[in-house]
Amino acid sequence: MAKIKATLIGGTGYGGAELLRRLLFHPNVEVARVTAVDNIGKKIGDVHFNLASVSQLTFEQVPAAEACKGVDVVFLALPHKTTARVVLEMLDSGFAGKIVDMSGDFRLRDPAAYEKYYGVAHPRPAMLTEGAFVYGLPELNREAIKKAKYLASPGCFATTIALGLYPLAKLGLLTGPVQTVAATGSSGSGANPAIGTHHPLRASNLRTSTPLDHQHIPEIVQTLGLVGAKDLALEFVPVSAPLPRGIFATSFATVPASTSKEQLTAGWKSTFAHEPFIRVVESDRQPEVVAVAHGNYVEVGFTLGPVTGATRRVVCFSAIDNLVKGGAGQSIQAFNVMMGFEEKATLAEPGLWP
Repeated sequence: MAKIKATLIGGTGYGGAELLRRLLFHPNVEVARVTAVDNIGKKIGDVHFNLASVSQLTFEQVPAAEACKGVDVVFLALPHKTTARVVLEMLDSGFAGKIVDMSGDFRLRDPAAYEKYYGVAHPRPAMLTEGAFVYGLPELNREAIKKAKYLASPGCFATTIALGLYPLAKLGLLTGPVQTVAATGSSGSGANPAIGTHHPLRASNLRTSTPLDHQHIPEIVQTLGLVGAKDLALEFVPVSAPLPRGIFATSFATVPASTSKEQLTAGWKSTFAHEPFIRVVESDRQPEVVAVAHGNYVEVGFTLGPVTGATRRVVCFSAIDNLVKGGAGQSIQAFNVMMGFEEKATLAEPGLWP
């Protein structure tokens, strides 16, 4: 089979590095071009040291309309709000290939929600309302991804929290308010250090950012609402944790008092029975970041509280690597599904231990 040609736009960040690490070894892909706005002319291994001697590709600075010429698929690893402009430039130039976008610019269906949480009006709101981009979470949306031309890869927090709560939604038990606290690694803040991400201030610290107002909130509510959640209201507090990679989410939901541990265990198992990257943790431990760091795998689990009146509390746990399943790896997984490739292509290896 001839390899398809791919361009990566935005290759110098951590997401771009993870995409390159995997696409350069993808059996069905040839990376033809990598563009960026910095480190122009440098080999990719001179910026991402782990890729030294792997490829002779260099970072180029060219307009998006030129970067997409002659390739079959474009991967976008750009910031929110920048991406939408780049996509429109590509489409207006006549690009007819496929697009895999890692930003939040095409995930939502409500332009008003986009404007509220991203701070600007969307430049082409009809693309949101019409669903021009298919939401690229394979575990919840595989059949639509198979037919897609454009993919909007989910956010890292959204992936972690939605997969942790998905079994409850599928069982019809996810209703009303849900509270979530999720701790994330510093790589989620990008490659350029800032006051909140600089290592001396992060390594021995815990702090929150955008509590109850994070941009992934409407994405999570939208996603779970499509798979069975009813009247869902998410109260989400993200926490910056002193680790480079990983997200660990703890979500608190309320279920009827008649709900049993056996019922939930069966629900978790049946929901993820055929998912190649999901591990339901049933042993004495709960999901943890070290078990999934550097890999595309997800650990999920739950604990059930005592009956209080007519209800009882269920606490859902989930852990991912924010750059892999929460970013580049998931983009490639959904791309594999879209193209009809083996879903685990270039993603099958487990993470590092320890």
